[in-house]
Amino acid sequence: MNILVTGGAGYIGSVTAERLLDQGHRLTVFDNLERGHRAALDPRARFIRGDLRDGPAIAAALAEARPDAVVHFAAYALVGESMARPEAYFGNNLRGGINLVEAMHAAGVRRIVFSSTCATYGQPDRSPITEATPQAPTNPYGASKLMLEQVLAWFQRLHGFRPVFLRYFNACGASAKFGEDHAPETHLIPNLLNIALGRREAAAVYGDDYDTQDGTCIRDYIHILDLASAHSLALAADFCGALNLGSGQGYSVRQVLETARRVTGRPIPAVVHPRRPGDPARLVADATQAARVLGWRPAHSSLDEIVESAWAWHQAHPDGYPRT
Repeated sequence: MNILVTGGAGYIGSVTAERLLDQGHRLTVFDNLERGHRAALDPRARFIRGDLRDGPAIAAALAEARPDAVVHFAAYALVGESMARPEAYFGNNLRGGINLVEAMHAAGVRRIVFSSTCATYGQPDRSPITEATPQAPTNPYGASKLMLEQVLAWFQRLHGFRPVFLRYFNACGASAKFGEDHAPETHLIPNLLNIALGRREAAAVYGDDYDTQDGTCIRDYIHILDLASAHSLALAADFCGALNLGSGQGYSVRQVLETARRVTGRPIPAVVHPRRPGDPARLVADATQAARVLGWRPAHSSLDEIVESAWAWHQAHPDGYPRT
């Protein structure tokens, strides 16, 4: 296929682009490099630098690339930042997404695989979470993703679009070439590895009195290679709708901390802080539908494998990607 990947210089986008190129697809990456990295661009892909908030820019990119399908990653993705700057999230994630949808409609491109999020579910009462769990986001990040899902669902109904919404749980790990480098970094595993590298002092554990086996929150961690595989399968599948992507099992903060200590062989001090408001005790995916529809099953769900891959990448890139 000929595919346009928005946000292909970002964390998940770069690894998915690598996989699609390895499979023989032709790729054009559209990215503004605001939060992505030039060094994360696979050199086999054509690169167009542009911003989705610039409607004519994405229209021109689609006219130039003439893709069969779009894989849409480009978005802001920090929950805390979205609470402080909601206008930025609705401007970038929603308005930028609408520009993309409008440009696709004008260009006659109907297939899109959308990088959504489990944040659209908010704080569900039950776990594991299925696609039928009510969507009630509790922050502008999750709301902006849900709103674009709704836009695409209307374009499916009215204009024949064929969208797939992939709702990720906690993306983590690395490929041999590409890894996780955010500024600021808010994700648990890279922050633990930065402590092991001597770049941070101590891990923050928010709450140790939850109703879990060790008192800390439980989350579903999914390897970036498995996420990339799901995007490839979704492009080829005769399916429209939402799919959860997770391992189906959860790990506590303490389990992740102990795994990072074991894998790195280094002390990683941790300090317990009070709970953060709104943090659910347990968020775990039910990915049964992705297995049924796509034939997708996580192949790298071991927490040790996840942390080992991330540690290998961080050791090779202790300062992250070059800031160019």
